[in-house]
Amino acid sequence: MFFSGDASTRRRVDLGGRSSKERDRQMLLEQTRLERKRRLGLRQQSNAAIKIQKCFRGRKAVEMARLKVREQFSSTFGGHCQKADWHCFGPDSEFLRQMLFFFTANNNGDVSILLEACQRLLQYVGHNGSIVSLFAGPDYSSKHSLVEHRVKKLSYICLQAVYQNRNHLANEILMPSKYSTMPTIILLETVACLINPELPWACKVVDYLLQRKVFSLLRGMVLAGVKSLMQQNLKTPESRGSASSLEHVLILIASHAGQDPCCCSSVDPRWSFSSQILTIPFLWHHLPYFKEVFSTRGLGRYYIHQMASCLPSHVSVLPNDASLEYPGYACLLGNLLEAAGVVLSERNCAFNTAVDFVAVSTSLLEALPTVKSSAGEKPADNDVTVDEEFKETVNADLERQICSAIDSCLLQNLVNALFGETLHTGISGRDEPSDEEVEAIGAVCAFLHVTFSTLPLAFVMTGLAYRTELVPVLWNFIKRCHENQRWPVFSKQIAHLPGDTPGWLLPLAVFCPVYKHMLMIVDNEEFYEQEKPLSLKDTRCLIIILKQALWQLLWTIPTHASSQKISTSLSSSHKKLSVESIQNRSRDVISKLLSQLQDWNNRRPFAPGIDFHSQEAMSETFVSQAILGNARASEILKQAPFLVPFTSRVRIFTSMLAASKERYGPHHALPRNQFKIRRNRILEDAFNQLNMLSEEDLRGPIRVTFVNEFGVEEAGIDGGGIFKDFMENITQTAFDVQYGLFKETADHLLYPNPGSGLIHEQHLQFFHFLGSLLGKAMYEGILVDIPFATFFLSKFKRKHNYLHDLPSLDPELYRHLLFLKHYEGDISELELYFVIVTNEYGEQREEELLPGGKEKRVTNDNVIQFIHLISNHRLNYQIRHQSSHFLRGFEQLIQKEWIEMFNEHEIQLLISGSLESMDIDDLRSNAHYSGGYHPHHHVIEMFWEVLKSFSLEYQKKFLKFVTGCSRGPLLGFKYLEPQFCIQRAAPLNVSEEDLDRLPTSATCMNLLKLPPYKNKEQMQTKLMYAISADAGFDLS
Repeated sequence: MFFSGDASTRRRVDLGGRSSKERDRQMLLEQTRLERKRRLGLRQQSNAAIKIQKCFRGRKAVEMARLKVREQFSSTFGGHCQKADWHCFGPDSEFLRQMLFFFTANNNGDVSILLEACQRLLQYVGHNGSIVSLFAGPDYSSKHSLVEHRVKKLSYICLQAVYQNRNHLANEILMPSKYSTMPTIILLETVACLINPELPWACKVVDYLLQRKVFSLLRGMVLAGVKSLMQQNLKTPESRGSASSLEHVLILIASHAGQDPCCCSSVDPRWSFSSQILTIPFLWHHLPYFKEVFSTRGLGRYYIHQMASCLPSHVSVLPNDASLEYPGYACLLGNLLEAAGVVLSERNCAFNTAVDFVAVSTSLLEALPTVKSSAGEKPADNDVTVDEEFKETVNADLERQICSAIDSCLLQNLVNALFGETLHTGISGRDEPSDEEVEAIGAVCAFLHVTFSTLPLAFVMTGLAYRTELVPVLWNFIKRCHENQRWPVFSKQIAHLPGDTPGWLLPLAVFCPVYKHMLMIVDNEEFYEQEKPLSLKDTRCLIIILKQALWQLLWTIPTHASSQKISTSLSSSHKKLSVESIQNRSRDVISKLLSQLQDWNNRRPFAPGIDFHSQEAMSETFVSQAILGNARASEILKQAPFLVPFTSRVRIFTSMLAASKERYGPHHALPRNQFKIRRNRILEDAFNQLNMLSEEDLRGPIRVTFVNEFGVEEAGIDGGGIFKDFMENITQTAFDVQYGLFKETADHLLYPNPGSGLIHEQHLQFFHFLGSLLGKAMYEGILVDIPFATFFLSKFKRKHNYLHDLPSLDPELYRHLLFLKHYEGDISELELYFVIVTNEYGEQREEELLPGGKEKRVTNDNVIQFIHLISNHRLNYQIRHQSSHFLRGFEQLIQKEWIEMFNEHEIQLLISGSLESMDIDDLRSNAHYSGGYHPHHHVIEMFWEVLKSFSLEYQKKFLKFVTGCSRGPLLGFKYLEPQFCIQRAAPLNVSEEDLDRLPTSATCMNLLKLPPYKNKEQMQTKLMYAISADAGFDLS
């Protein structure tokens, strides 16, 4: 800068906040640190180079020494051991010392020398020579250290030779031991000879092999042998008559573990028998003789306990060499289940073994993706998807192995092993469950819950229901806990569940689907008379338990938010046993079982209807919340409507209809759907005109003008009453059996005619039309007299009909099928086949119940299948098209979700109202008066006395006369709109001419115009004439 004339120096300010001295200090420290790091790296590189050089020199020296020793060996014993004999195995011979030193498994020459040595060893043993004296001479005790060392090394190099050359020797690995000249057989038989458990060194040799990951070597051999068999499409060892040498070795090594006394040290779980051998795909298929030994000599019990002690980390130590198609945990599960069928069947199978098996199987099943059945079975809508993160697809054969292994025999043996003492001795009804029983219940329920969530139910449910005593065991437990009001916590079996999880949750999640499955095959005599599977008293107790549990699940227990927090913190392997998963399944199975029990109760009451109602659901608060659309209330109405009293549900249903009418109400000042209907051609005219209406038009008002038989329009303006009369008349005509669309049972109940197509070409269109008509009647709150058969009412809920529904269609056929079910002789002698003969209007046809049914005879083994196929054909198959079209029309106006709130008996009430006598007192208490009449007027009092004296038929005619419908509102005349009114039909100064008039009505206003008759006889005569005249609306 230029000189400014100011000689003073100005102070410079560093805006960095630090002095330059401090900056220099930091740079110096950083440079020092980098230099130190560089010097350390150089030292490490130097040390590494020294170690590498040292290792290389050592290896090179060893290789040179091996080469030298190999040359000495060849000169002494020959290049192919031609100079060696059995004396060479003695302690003073250099033969084994030199061979064990220079042997390399990758060297073909060394392998040849080893083979020659092994041949001589086997030849010596084959001539009944003592192998101990062969290696140790006359005094084993003084030479035992040397001998043990040599036997260990010799055994290991034999296995190593086979493993290293497994691809080359793959064809021989699984061959039976009778092929004694094959190199693989020679080497493996030598190992089997050296580890014979009777030899003094056996334990130390096996321990030596275990520490060198022998099971990993054996795994590699088996996989190579299996691959070779698959490539060449050769037969499996199952058909070859004898065990392989590899099986001999596996049996000796595996069976040595757990022996007492045993000096073997513990093995890393990654290299254990369970991790390396039991994870081989389809192990028992390739090693069938090993399976027999494993299952019957206590090995299964030992290794199952070993796996259980490693939980829950066992899955993480499985080998990673398996493909995505054959994951290790799935292979282990399949092999374990297959062997467990034999292990659990042993008479002395311990309780702890069964518990350990269940624990291991449950852990492995949790990791398995959901298996779909061959028929493409889909999981239920309410099932939790637990395997979304799985991208791999487990091999189909492996899935089949797992599914088929959990058969009825396995399940029966499992239940017997866990509850054998309970089944034999029984338990007092008031005793609290013991700790052992709680452990067994928790273990088996956890296992079965995960099984239900993973495997197709068809593979499991039948075996549990009909081949085991699981239902009595679980019910005994559940009943005692309920009576004692103490439920255990299954924290030992499911450690990650919160402590406040209800103790009834897991047992009910398993008991309900199995018991429900049992009820599918139970007939009415068994259930009501023989009281099977449970007594009627116990069934009532069960209903109370299920009702309380279901209400807690749907209303009391907090929503999924809390359980989601728990489940998200769990690993994916615990999702199937999470609180959310168990709750979701419990909601579904409990509600389905309760619904089924209610069906049984409707067929023949054994419990009051109030037993199915929850006390809380009877409150006005609940009804109000349901009408307002409360989420939980809606869920209860969807999953468990039987918890809510019928009258409350009808009120909710009515509010839903009102909301729909408001939403789809008329958009025009005048109704656009006006039709002229001839009374004598009511069905044809209605079908031709109304069948063309859209769904929106059907929801709107429809006005009808009747034309009488003379072609003259009847008097009256349709304000709703004429339409009610139209609905009642058309339903009487269309559902009349004379028309041919419907048939009636012996009890005069209606169901679709299976032969309707033989009468009407457009029969399916008529069924659709009649369905929409019935839907319109229900939509408008018009009760019609159509008594449907119970089995057909089930179809309104899209339910499948079963054997116990057959009495409502054909009681005689039901009795015949029960005769077959309980027939004790040889059913094949009855000459029955899987066919059914139908006869519709003289046309007789023979239909097969399944492909090839004409040639398939009914026997004692398949009679249950025959009974169900017959029932299915009559109840479901024959009317499937008619029912489908009818319901399609019905659901145009009445949503499926609405009608599912009611059972079959209640649906009939929604359609037709009560079949009992009309409640005149209810009508009287809800009546209004005008024109000078009042409740205590002498004419009014006389009127009610006369009406009460009428028969039910005339009371219904009177109701139709004044309202247009012969049946009153479902919940009583309080809900009649507008309310019933009696109006004086004459002036105050009444004349005789006025008294001679007939009463008239205005059905659109539910109004009766009643003259003031002088006496009962006159009133009765005039009323009877008016309501019986059948004059259409000319008297309106």
